[in-house]
Order: sequence, then structure tokens, then C-alpha cells
Amino acid sequence: MDLPLTTPALTGPPPATARDELRALLRLATPLAAANLLQMAVYAIDVIFVARLGAVALAAATLGVYLYSVVMWALTGLVGACAPVIAAELGARRHAVRQVRRSFRMAMWLSVLASMPFVLLLSQGERLLLLADQDPVVAAQAGHFLRILLLALIPAVASGAMRVTAAALGRAGWATAITALALAVNLAGNWLLVFGHFGFPALGLTGSAISSVITSVAMLLAYAAILTLDPKIRRYRLFGHWWRTEWSRFREIVRLGVPIALIFTLEGALFSAAGLLMGLIGVGEVGAHAIALQIAAIAFQIPFGVGQAATIRVGMAYGAGDLKWITRAGWVALGVGIGFMGLTASLLWLFPRLFISAYIDVDAPQNAQLVALALQYLVIAALFQLFDGAQTVAAGVLRGLQDTRMPMVIAAFGYWVVGFGTAIGLGFGVHWQGVGIWIGLAVGLAVVSALLVWRWSMRARLGLLPAPAG
Repeated sequence: MDLPLTTPALTGPPPATARDELRALLRLATPLAAANLLQMAVYAIDVIFVARLGAVALAAATLGVYLYSVVMWALTGLVGACAPVIAAELGARRHAVRQVRRSFRMAMWLSVLASMPFVLLLSQGERLLLLADQDPVVAAQAGHFLRILLLALIPAVASGAMRVTAAALGRAGWATAITALALAVNLAGNWLLVFGHFGFPALGLTGSAISSVITSVAMLLAYAAILTLDPKIRRYRLFGHWWRTEWSRFREIVRLGVPIALIFTLEGALFSAAGLLMGLIGVGEVGAHAIALQIAAIAFQIPFGVGQAATIRVGMAYGAGDLKWITRAGWVALGVGIGFMGLTASLLWLFPRLFISAYIDVDAPQNAQLVALALQYLVIAALFQLFDGAQTVAAGVLRGLQDTRMPMVIAAFGYWVVGFGTAIGLGFGVHWQGVGIWIGLAVGLAVVSALLVWRWSMRARLGLLPAPAG
């Protein structure tokens, strides 16, 4: 499929109608959502290859990747705060080239400076896992795996800053192309290094970690080449004067980015904690939870891409001081995100066994309990989808208004006070077990989505809007 590498609506006049805004949003969101789905495939390749090494290697890789991914996604959210800043600068159209370059430069500085303390912390991965009472053999392998994988952290975070910058500049299609490249590189790297082919040594778990490092560096170099050579981007000279500091801009990105990073961490930690709660019930519940959550996570990548695009669209309108454009961009994005998740919710409700069959043999007698549990969870996940789509797009449109602090407070309250509290109460107090835990997750997401959409709808009264242009 020939994905558009440019988004004409980003550089032209504001869209006059909702239909124009919808077209502009989809041009931007489609490649971002596709890149999100491809990124999940990149991670899946590691699991597929490492799983063939045995249970200990798989457990070690799972623990190592968990620690790494929590930090990586948080840092990506931190530096990704340059997207609404750049979008507002483009919308304002005042010295946009210089301002965009400065924002990008400080986002790249931040990707290095913020990553370094976590590289040092996670280099002690084995000790951290032993403190968490993990098996010593698994902890030792995970620590070695993690020490290699950490070489990928700075390239991965910097690539995240480059990706959102390219998208804000109307070249979101490169995100799909480069993530497809990453998929191919990681597949080849695992095939050559995990089991040894074409004369390469069979390095096992170490080979998988090295493959991930090579993949991250390849993405970094690819994005750098695009930002330097693409005719629509190179006029910004993004890597010019890279040594110069703009501390006021740096602080602005940090101010917006820290709450985004915390939101990502809070949500990821909630689902991880739910998995731990499932482990207190039984092995079958853990497996069914993992399958249902994986299915929901795949569907989530679409509204996540819409939310990323909405940040840029609303951000441009915010910079332009166009209140009608802000309203149109936000509601169109919310309609697209919720509408898509309504479709996936219907499919999950009508054909749950079909989705589960992609992971296990649903007709095998030994899987009967697992299938029965997963079916129960997917029924709740169907409702879950609507709330998840609404909250991620609502957070995206609020980021476009450079509103991140209160959404973080809402996320902390909704996910952990309401969601996790309900999961414990229904799962263990009322003894609904896994179903109660999943209802708790759905309730938490419902509260977060309702409060974020309410905040968006009250944006004028809450003082979130810019002064009108002109």
C-alpha cells in the first residue's frame, strides 16, 4: 500500500468543514496507527524466537523487557511532548523554521540526558529482580540480557522524538516505512543470532538482545536520514547548531512531558498489576488474561494513532489561535477514535472465539478452561474498548492544548484509586476472581475517559484555550 508521505492539510489553510478535518486527520493518523501495529509485530518477533529457547530464557527475556519497556515508553512520552510544541509553532506561522528547529534540538538533548540515569539504574537489573524475589537463575539471565538491551534505550527514545517531529511536519508516512524496516531488521537479526545461520554464532538470549540493539540503531539512522534528506523537512535544518542550548524550550518540553510520561507509566503499571492479581488466583487466569489483553492491545493501536494525530491537529489550531478549528479538530478525532473502538467492540462481542483461536487451539480439550476464561474476559473487553479509545484520544486532544498536568491527576485517580480498587474489591472481596479484576479495569478506564472528555468539553470555562487570533 502506498501510504502518503505528506499531509497537505498541515501546511494549507485551516479546514473549512468537519469533512475536510476528517480527511486531514486520517492522512496523519493512518500511517501512525500502521506504525504502531508494526511496532507490536517487532516485539512479537522477539517473543517467538526466545520462546523456542525454553522456559527459563523466556522468563528472563520477559522480565528484562518489562523493566526496559516501562522506562522506554515513559521516556518516549517525555520527549514526545515536543509534538504539541512544534505543532503550535507551525500553527502560529511566526518564525516557524527557527522555532521548530529549537524544539527538536531540545527534545533530542532531553532524549539523551533523561535516558542516562535509567541506563545506570537498569544496569543493576539482576539486583532489582532479586529484590523482587525472582528466581536467581532467571534474574541472572535477565540481568545479562538487560545490560545489552540498554544499549538500545537512547537510540529508541531519540527515534521517538524524531518520529513525532516528522509527523508534526506532515511526513507521518515515514513512521510506517521505518517501522517496517525495523520489523525486517529484527526478524533477520533474531534468525541469524539466536540460533545461528549463515555462519553467525548461535548466541541464544544474548543474540536476541543484540538484534534489538541493532534494530534501534537502524531506526535512529533511518530517521536521521529522512529528517536530513526529505525535501519537505530539510529546509528546517533540524540538526543545525545541535550544540546550542535553549533551556527555556527544554523546560517547556519537560513541563509538558513529565505528566505524559507518568500517564504512560500509570496505565502500563495498572495492567501489569492486574496480571499479578491474576497470578494470585491461578495459572489459567494468567494465561487467559494475557490472551485477552493482547487482543485488546492490538485494537488499541488504532485510537492511539488517532490520539497522536489529534495532538498535532489540535496543536496547530492552538498555535493559530483558531477556536473553531480547535473545536472541529478535537471532536472529529474523538468521533473517529470512539467510532473505531465501537466497531472492534462489536466484533469482540460477536466473534470472541475467532480472536482467541489466533493464539490457541480453541477445540483442544486441554484448553477448555483457558478458552472459557478468555471468553469471559473478552466480553468485558468489548466494553473496555470504547472507554480505552475515548480516553487515549481525549488525552491526545488535551495535549494539543498543552494540557497535561490535570490529565495525569485524572489518570492516577481513575486507574489506581477507582480501577485497581474496584479490581481488588470485586476480584477478592466479592470473589468474582478474574471477571471482577477485568470489570475493575473497565471501570477505571470508564472514569478516566469520562473525566477527560468532560475536561475537553469544558475547555473554555477551564481557561485552556488561547486568545483568539486577530
